[in-house]
Amino acid sequence: MPETIKLATYLFKRLQQQGVDSIHGVPGDFNLTLLDYVVPAGLRWVGSANELNAGYAADGYSRIKGIGAIVTTFGVGELSAINAIAGAYSERAPVVHIVGVPSRPMQENRILVHHTMKDGDFTRFAQAQALFTVAQERLWDPRTSAEQIDEAIRQCLHHSRPVYIEVPVDMVSAQVSAERLAQPLQLIQHEPTRNQDRLITRVLDKIHTAKKPIILLDGESRGLGIVEAVQNLSKSTGWPTYVTGFAKGLLDETQPNFHGIYKGRFGEDASANFFKDADLILCFGPHFSTTNSYGNAALPNPQTTISFSHNETIFQNQVIRDAPAKYLVPKIIQCVDTAKAKEVYAIYPDLPRDITIPFSEVPADAPLTHDRLWKVVGNFLRPGDILMGETGTSSYGSRIVPLPLHARYFTHVTWLSIGYMLPAAQGAAMATQELIKASKLDSIKNSRTFLFIGDGSFQMTTQELATIVRHNLDVIVVLVNNNGYTVERCIHGKDEVYNDISAWNYLKAPAFFGAGDDSYTATARTFGELEKVFDDEKLKDGQGLRMVEIFLDRDDAPNGPLFDYMEVQKAGNGILQEKDEDA
Repeated sequence: MPETIKLATYLFKRLQQQGVDSIHGVPGDFNLTLLDYVVPAGLRWVGSANELNAGYAADGYSRIKGIGAIVTTFGVGELSAINAIAGAYSERAPVVHIVGVPSRPMQENRILVHHTMKDGDFTRFAQAQALFTVAQERLWDPRTSAEQIDEAIRQCLHHSRPVYIEVPVDMVSAQVSAERLAQPLQLIQHEPTRNQDRLITRVLDKIHTAKKPIILLDGESRGLGIVEAVQNLSKSTGWPTYVTGFAKGLLDETQPNFHGIYKGRFGEDASANFFKDADLILCFGPHFSTTNSYGNAALPNPQTTISFSHNETIFQNQVIRDAPAKYLVPKIIQCVDTAKAKEVYAIYPDLPRDITIPFSEVPADAPLTHDRLWKVVGNFLRPGDILMGETGTSSYGSRIVPLPLHARYFTHVTWLSIGYMLPAAQGAAMATQELIKASKLDSIKNSRTFLFIGDGSFQMTTQELATIVRHNLDVIVVLVNNNGYTVERCIHGKDEVYNDISAWNYLKAPAFFGAGDDSYTATARTFGELEKVFDDEKLKDGQGLRMVEIFLDRDDAPNGPLFDYMEVQKAGNGILQEKDEDA
């Protein structure tokens, strides 16, 4: 008899083989027996406060480890998570969404069970999930279920997007063949064509004849697995290298040819002019939403751009399909004549770089303001840290913070669901903790996850402080108290009541959610007070959850690009400066 294994064990072991060591989720009556197999499979059960937070956390986890997983219950649980799954789809985060569903007999007999519309239709929620996942599997037959699990995970990794797996209650302990589990998961491979070889030659010709080339990295390059190759190209050529907000933190920002986020006309004139004069722009992993490209102001010139994406290459306005970056980019970079490439570097002008300024350059009694806050934040960061900026003023401000070696950065750039960053910080911190434990982070021995989050966003998902405390994760939460939705005030309704929020005693939150009496909390209203907080050994070298509340004026926001860009947003959103007469 062929060796068999229970379906649930197969599922969790297969995920573990791909790098998943922790499962996020919330228990519910249709997934309880499924959850019995998580810990025996060698995985950690995280246990989030709600399904939306679990989805956000699995997303953050996946962006560090390359894949994440969440388990919810049928109907009410999976619909609570669907906003997070949609965000993962939008920003290419590979998350496996596993749903415990009613038994096959219950579904076949159309029983009017709870968590349904009481009409015997059990397919509604799967139909909704199909809109935000690249593959959906309904495990109905033990003879095919192992293969279905493998295919879902393959699609998740190939597209770097969420997938959906339904596990009926009576299938949890069904016996499936164990033979497949003994073999590594075969990922989707690319079959090269002669057209692609010709394309490689054309690209190399452009690289070797370029006089003013630029490298532009965008965030989808992470899911494509080409970041290391692009980093090698940047280092070996010395070409000016820029990123988008989505790609910040993927490259080594300590390199002399790294020049931060390209903002088009909303950034420095020198960079904007340099892009206009470039005769070659190599763009990797483009993700050109309006919010990732400053209202399309930071789009590279298509006439001089070669763009490499998931399944196509755009060669100076010519779309070449079935030419995936994951296959092409490493081959191109291996063939670059770096001696030729370096010849042009000497003619480049001095281009601006983001800088950190010492606290001594800011009056100690000056109130905290965005125009100088983000220029001092870099004083606190260490190699291996993670900096996260929640959607809003923190997102725009934190983009200018220079990162030390091996540091990472996260901000939402397209989905922009406020509250995402707190659970995502939990997931990212947990994933980093696991990589450090496995000695997979370039000699990094510890890492702090450093989250800036506005008071409005914090109120959305604050329950995940409990999860951070429960798992003793090194997360420093900086609560930006600016008395409401400041970023929305910048767009519209500066003095309207709908942009106000309730006042909370924020620093009591750690204790409420289970932190010990010695949990670090502090406040700062001036730059002098902030310097003392940053220099506090209990904050710098402490463990677990630490929380700092900083106060900024309600109407203060990052200067220049944010205010200018908000004008673009108003026009794009159809928002008028004046109130409607009927309002």
